[in-house]
Amino acid sequence: MIRLRVKEIAEQKGFNISSLSRKADIGFSTVKRIFRDPYKEVTTTTLEKLARALGVPTADLIEDVPDTEKP
Repeated sequence: MIRLRVKEIAEQKGFNISSLSRKADIGFSTVKRIFRDPYKEVTTTTLEKLARALGVPTADLIEDVPDTEKP
């Protein structure tokens, strides 16, 4: 299972939902859903926009976790 590290990395870099949404040119509600549910499916385009806005490789936003870890 894949877990997104978007919220974790965004907070480390000083972004909140609103500022990341603007910088990545992604809807506020989309970023909010990703922050709330790190297991949410996203498109590769969205992932690429988030990575570019955060200044990290796309691979840094993804973590492979065992299925048993999802709350």
